[in-house]
Amino acid sequence: MKTVVIGGSGHIGSFLVPRLVRAGHEVVNISRGTSTPYTDSPEWQQVRQVTADRGQEDREGAFGDRVAELDADVVVDLVCFTLDSATALVNRLRGEVGHLLHCGSIWRYGASMKLPMAEGSDSADEPTDEYGIQKRDIARMLKDETASGGLVTTSLHPGHIVGPGWHPVGPLGNFDPTVWKKISAGQTVHMPGSGTEMMHHVHADDLAQAFEKAIGRRDAAAGEDFNIVAPTALSVRGYARIAASWFGQEPHFETVGWDGFRRTTTPEHADTSWAHLSRNHCLTIQKAKSLLGYTPRYEPEQAVHESVRWLIEHGQLEVGSPA
Repeated sequence: MKTVVIGGSGHIGSFLVPRLVRAGHEVVNISRGTSTPYTDSPEWQQVRQVTADRGQEDREGAFGDRVAELDADVVVDLVCFTLDSATALVNRLRGEVGHLLHCGSIWRYGASMKLPMAEGSDSADEPTDEYGIQKRDIARMLKDETASGGLVTTSLHPGHIVGPGWHPVGPLGNFDPTVWKKISAGQTVHMPGSGTEMMHHVHADDLAQAFEKAIGRRDAAAGEDFNIVAPTALSVRGYARIAASWFGQEPHFETVGWDGFRRTTTPEHADTSWAHLSRNHCLTIQKAKSLLGYTPRYEPEQAVHESVRWLIEHGQLEVGSPA
């Protein structure tokens, strides 16, 4: 089977592409050629590399032609962020490709209303940010495309992706590296909310597993959308408590409210925390388990711990003691 992966040199593709090669796929990776895979796997030697600037070629109306000319059985799109871009690709590949898979996001959901959140339910408000709106609209378009007898499509919607080479969404819902230094040193961490807000991570290799299984179960995956996350979610307090244990520390919390929190950090970090924690996401993976056979290897804390250890070992994260 010939499989084209768009954006395969990134975090997801670093795990997905070797999986596909091992499964016997002939793999073509389309990327800008500005980055290398996060993992050094021998399977990459068997992958054909195609260099393309998707943004520029989308504007020129040429990207769909580039993909179609590769004559693939399956196309996996890991780097599509607008409905216009997704629609253009679908229109060009209709009748040309057997299966198109799209990487969405759990941010297609707005703030949670019922937990755990399930696909196709009233579990959440509609998204309000542009990224989430676009991901929601792409997923709806793909579902309608397949339901109408067009291109066979599947959308997979990951949580907060973590793994080697990647800074994880931290216990406060942002990417502030000083949080890890405070936790590792046993210092007090100022929390903006109640500490019960949820975040739902997923290891990049578990997400890659889900894509591989969706390709292998095309009929079951046709026209479907899936939450792809770890088996469980982490609350702010639980996350911080677990993280402190990695460094042999007891957790120290102080709830300061959102106004107080904004006084302790940068506007960027505060806005990122609000974006994550106000959604309060915790999702079910029952649909992916039953239709795809999705079996994630990593609990969220295991996935995050692997990320943190990699960052420490590679000198990219300063902490008070080894994790």
